This record gives sequence, structure tokens and C-alpha cells, in this order.
Amino acid sequence: MVTVGIDEVGRGCWAGPLVAGAVVLEGTLAGLKDSKLLSKSQRERLAKAIETRALPTGLGWVTPAEIDELGLTAAVRLAMRRALQQIAIDYDEIIIDGNVNFLIDNPKARAIIKADTSVPAVSAASVIAKVARDRYMTEAVAHYPKYGFERHVGYGTALHHERLKLHGVSELHRRSFKPVRTLVQLAA
Repeated sequence: MVTVGIDEVGRGCWAGPLVAGAVVLEGTLAGLKDSKLLSKSQRERLAKAIETRALPTGLGWVTPAEIDELGLTAAVRLAMRRALQQIAIDYDEIIIDGNVNFLIDNPKARAIIKADTSVPAVSAASVIAKVARDRYMTEAVAHYPKYGFERHVGYGTALHHERLKLHGVSELHRRSFKPVRTLVQLAA
């Protein structure tokens, strides 16, 4: 049975894109598990191995502006659809990490809670999405050096909140998210 594993990263971030990974993986890889349970170096090593061993992989990117326009649920759905569009082989099923089937219109799709720890293709999707998004946020420092993106990659940390208050909202920030929206309203 050919399984496409799908997982997303960056859903709760205050800044940066939402990224979904889609992977068809034959067998398993040593050390593969949910990206949140791996160190940065482990994720990067595994991402290289996944790119080599996976049949196809896909990444679906949704910008902060799209998230603000569509809302988070529709943005997750869009990211997953964009990632799945890059899977150019026949497959039997799609397994999405979590309790919501964001691809409900696809009869092959189903959601499994904690699939990122139990289904190797979903774990692999989690890893490639996390590595790609973190790399993007680290590279964004060149354009937005005042926000500390290399340290918090857009998540809502005390450092991020402090930098937002000092420097205001950037193009990378999700203006619809409450902490960012509050700062925008205060500045107006």
C-alpha cells in the first residue's frame, strides 16, 4: 500500500509561512520520529535522508498574508493541497497528522491523532516541513534583522514579543493573530 503522509508546521506562529510536508516513504529511517522530538541537527540529517530515500516529497507554502485573508483552517487546507499536488505518483491513502481531516473532499484522506509518531511517512513529512520552514525563517534575518527570527523562527516567545513591541510589525507577521493584531491596534 502506498501512503502519503502529511503534516504541517508553523500553525501557531506569529510570523512566517505555514508549511505542509507530503511524503511517500518506503520503509523506515533510523531515528525518524515527529520533528518536535528531534534536535535541529537530527532533523537536518533526516531531511537529507528523506529527500534521498523518499519516492516523491512535496512542500506546500502559505504566506502570512494568505493566512490573514483565509483564516487558519483554510490556510492549513491550502498548504496540504499544495504539498499533495507535488506527489506525482499513484497512492492508496493519505494520512494526515491530527484529529481533523483537512482534505475531507479527497476520499483517500483520513486523519490519525499522533500519526507523526506512529506513521513513518507522516514523521518524514513533519521533518521536511520543519527543516524547510526553519531555514526560511533563519534566512529572513537578512531582511528583518531586528526580530530574532533565527532564535524563535516566528513562534510566540518572550523575545519575539519584546522585539515586536520595539520594532513594530513586519511583512512576515500574521496580522490576524491576536498578539500581533493587538500591537497593530496600539500603534494605530
